[in-house]
Amino acid sequence: MQMDFRQQIAGLDAPALARRLIGAVLVIRGSGGTIIETEAYCRDDPASHSFRGPGLRNAAMFGPAGHAYVYRSYGIHLCLNVVAQPGAAVLIRAIQPQIGIDAMRQRRGAATLCNGPGRLGAALGITLQDNNAPFDGTELAILLPLTPPALLIGPRIGITKARDRPWRFGLAGARGLSRPFNQQQSPAGARPA
Repeated sequence: MQMDFRQQIAGLDAPALARRLIGAVLVIRGSGGTIIETEAYCRDDPASHSFRGPGLRNAAMFGPAGHAYVYRSYGIHLCLNVVAQPGAAVLIRAIQPQIGIDAMRQRRGAATLCNGPGRLGAALGITLQDNNAPFDGTELAILLPLTPPALLIGPRIGITKARDRPWRFGLAGARGLSRPFNQQQSPAGARPA
């Protein structure tokens, strides 16, 4: 019998969880695939939604680990995060689509499905009602890999503050990342979280 995802990640900070999620299988209501890119955001991080403390928009970030934090980016795209510790979360930037691809294509209406947090949210049918929902296997599920894969590591993208923190992680050799990692960001060996 496999341990519950929320128990498996208990105590992990956001960077450790972001590393651990690479290679995991994410399934949202029958659609999903392998997580190939993540970014970590912590409580003391000026780029994080939690930096100024809890509020209505970011309340889920201060909730239990292993729950979803969903927010609207640029007033348009819904982005999916996994809460780590209070005030810390991991943005799922890209997955390799493998399950429910036809449904994802219908939702996206485009050839590119999940190579970016906004596209991923649309393809998986993420809604604001998913905010604070548990990754408990009912509607939202994550199955961690048995062996941590080789990772790409680099600075986060699409932000203006604390851009130099090496908290963006990718699956080495994966196709479909939201953006390539710089050449100097060579694959790093898998290290257990």
